Amino acid sequence: MNLYQSLGHLVLGSRLRRLSEAFLAEINRAYQTAGIDFDASWFPVFYLLSKNDALSIKELSEHIEVSHPAASQLITNLKKRGLVSTDTCTDDGRRQLVTLTVSGRDLLTQIIPVWNAISEAMTELVEGDESAMQLLPAISSLENVFRQTKLADNIVEKLNTDLKPAGND
Repeated sequence: MNLYQSLGHLVLGSRLRRLSEAFLAEINRAYQTAGIDFDASWFPVFYLLSKNDALSIKELSEHIEVSHPAASQLITNLKKRGLVSTDTCTDDGRRQLVTLTVSGRDLLTQIIPVWNAISEAMTELVEGDESAMQLLPAISSLENVFRQTKLADNIVEKLNTDLKPAGND
């Protein structure tokens, strides 16, 4: 058992970040090997735009569950690469609608087979391990618990309870 495994919940975030970074590095390596200039961090935007003609930055941020500034920064980076464009919404001048450019749509046709291969490879990877097969449902459960709970408040409450002098109830 390594250090991270032995520390349990104390390092859950670190373990998930390490796993995510390793996973994304492998995915990016697959894109590079296939000769496709695509970064895995762009996936949520490309996926959503593959299913919708246009989405506002606010809609994108809500769907991918990041802040509006983070979504805006990602869109700005994709615009600089010529992969998406933004236009002011005709019925609400405050909204910016994001669409794939011709280059973005061309890139999408290249990456869809990679997405299919990723899905197949991941299914094969976890098929032989019952615990691994439970990973996605477990992550969904943990995400739901986090949405319903203020972890920091619970930690502070436990600190205050533990620090309360004995006999002062």
